[in-house]
Amino acid sequence: MVLMHQRSGVAEDDVYWHESIEGVSIGSDVSLILTYSSKVGSGPRLHRHPYSETFVIRHGRALFTVGDEQLEAVGGQVLVVPAQTPHKFVILGPEAMISTHIHASPTFITEWLE
Repeated sequence: MVLMHQRSGVAEDDVYWHESIEGVSIGSDVSLILTYSSKVGSGPRLHRHPYSETFVIRHGRALFTVGDEQLEAVGGQVLVVPAQTPHKFVILGPEAMISTHIHASPTFITEWLE
């Protein structure tokens, strides 16, 4: 049987949209976060997961902190953060960042570090 996720809606404005899909709700071993953000300086605070997280940057730019490293990711790049590695990012602009975050877990497990 194929299970499908029905999107909860579309962006309510042109500044920020975020949707989280836990894999367990659709019979998948991975969970997803879909984002669109044009708010420069926005992004999650430092955190880590007991599983890897893969960021697919489809458009825009963000400054990622991964462990002790900082790097700029741009549209077309894929960034993999290993399990237990502290990470965060901030949107650099000027264009919106559109990304898909793939959590290698059927549920979200996040330890916030700041």
